[in-house]
Amino acid sequence: QVQLVESGGGLVQDGGSLRLSCAASGRTFSSYAMGWFRQAPGNEREFVATINWSGGTTYYADSVKGRFTISRDNAKNTVYLQMNSLKPEDTAVYHCAADTVAYGSGYIGASRYDYWGQGTQVTVSS
Repeated sequence: QVQLVESGGGLVQDGGSLRLSCAASGRTFSSYAMGWFRQAPGNEREFVATINWSGGTTYYADSVKGRFTISRDNAKNTVYLQMNSLKPEDTAVYHCAADTVAYGSGYIGASRYDYWGQGTQVTVSS
């Protein structure tokens, strides 16, 4: 069983920054690929970013590339999403997710992930 708890969301102005954190339970966090997804009201869940087990490989949705950075600290069982140059269209609930198949490379498909956090709200005002 893996528990994921997101934090760091909030209200920010257009062009601002936020840093989301996702703290994970489990002794084998360092072997999990991790992902961030988001869902805005009335929209389907959308892939944002993914990172492989070691942190050496990352991949981003085109809509956030160059503005968001995913990273991880395996010593702290935590994955981060640094969000810069935020836009109103980034407003959503952001969820982290874990792929507990060992040493995964990171994936854009939500079905690959078997544990999800409850999410943290990010609101960007214009």
